[in-house]
Amino acid sequence: MSTTKELLQMDLYGLLGVEDTASGKAIKKAYRQKALTCHPDKNPDNPQAAELFHQLSQALEVLADAPARAAYDKIRKAKRQAEERTRKLDDKRKKIKLDLEARERDAEAQTFEEVRITRTLEDKITRLREEGSRQLQEEQRLIKEQIQREREGGVHTAESGTGGEKRSNSNVTPKLKLKWKSTKEDDANGGYSQDILLSLLQKYGDVLNVLISRKKKGSAVAEFATVKGAELAYKNEMGLMENPLKISWLEGEPAAPPPVLHSYGNDGPFRQIQGSLSTERDYESVVLMRMRQAAERQRLIEEMQKEDEEEEAARS
Repeated sequence: MSTTKELLQMDLYGLLGVEDTASGKAIKKAYRQKALTCHPDKNPDNPQAAELFHQLSQALEVLADAPARAAYDKIRKAKRQAEERTRKLDDKRKKIKLDLEARERDAEAQTFEEVRITRTLEDKITRLREEGSRQLQEEQRLIKEQIQREREGGVHTAESGTGGEKRSNSNVTPKLKLKWKSTKEDDANGGYSQDILLSLLQKYGDVLNVLISRKKKGSAVAEFATVKGAELAYKNEMGLMENPLKISWLEGEPAAPPPVLHSYGNDGPFRQIQGSLSTERDYESVVLMRMRQAAERQRLIEEMQKEDEEEEAARS
């Protein structure tokens, strides 16, 4: 015997084989047809047939009574709605799971792609640095060769009576004044330091000293060992691209070279005596030049300090 709870769980319309919109007459007709096949009198030894006959009878009792059928339809509808919500929820959960798995796969693929791109970029940066380093070395080599050629091209024989470099207007060492844009609040001093200035200027020749003004931003003096080095720097050096240098002569600007005097005649004892005297004079000149250089550096430092103090006093 089926209880009321079990009865409500059954599909009574399906049990009778009719639609849920069937009329009462159609329901009764379907009951008679089903009941004839499983009547206990026809199936005395079949307990399942007897149970089915009982269920058909209960279905008829519910569906043949209008109030009972309405209550059953309401419960049946609520059950179907609950099943639909469950199905949708299951579908949503399934979709969420599939989406999550898809995102995980995409994230894994993206991570792999980022790693690949990063490695490629690192390789390219390394290659560019190597190429840039080689190009820089090559440019520096070419500059040195050019300077060497200019030095060799400017050397005259002893007969010419002149040295390889242009003469300056005085015996002081050549000095260039360097200026660039910088503000008082700029701790980086426009991007220039003593090391940076040395690296920019040393490719033209030996640099004896670089003095950067401590109080006046964007100002320095560079002292070169030779006029040729200072002249090359004056003509060619531009400084940093983002903050170019303005270079002017401070001391030792070269004058026009004197005319070349040619001597005629054969070499003789006079030439040997003249060479010996020239060697002694050269040694004395070197000693005196070193002494003058030291004095000039000290004088230059004092002048720069005095200039800074005067500018500071003028501001205040």
